[in-house]
Amino acid sequence: MSDSPDSLIPYDEIVQEALRAVVGRVLGQVESTGGHLPGNHHFYITFKTGAPGVSIPTRLKERFPDEMTIVLQNKFWDLKVEEDQFSVGLSFNQIPSTLVIPFSAITAFVDPAVDFGLQFQAAADMDPEEYEDAGNDGDGEPGEGERGGGKPVERTEDGSNVVSVDFGKRK
Repeated sequence: MSDSPDSLIPYDEIVQEALRAVVGRVLGQVESTGGHLPGNHHFYITFKTGAPGVSIPTRLKERFPDEMTIVLQNKFWDLKVEEDQFSVGLSFNQIPSTLVIPFSAITAFVDPAVDFGLQFQAAADMDPEEYEDAGNDGDGEPGEGERGGGKPVERTEDGSNVVSVDFGKRK
């Protein structure tokens, strides 16, 4: 049997865009409540710091030249969600900072309170698990400012709520 022909429809891009829209919708709901997360929900958002449209302070770009994870839990402010990006205020080492993150720069979104996660494709030459945790300031809550105790989001095959989409070309 011969290999399947390459699709002329960019299914992978369409699915990635739709999944990133889930992140935008969730953040938009939080924004509409004045930035109050319901129940125990909180988010770990990993993004490419060098992606087009990302705006973060120079000191953070120097510390995280490739990828960074932020925590939206108790200490964040001015969450603003637009069609293609969001901005949020966070504190790093007691220094308030505003970050602007396009949804296209996000590589992972996790809500550990309900064991839900989304992972997005990164460029082939980048390994999404090689980065230093952001460590944005928390208020002493366990795990805040850390990404699951410093562990990267793992792809699972055990039926948990982590969604990973990878449309590789067949050879």
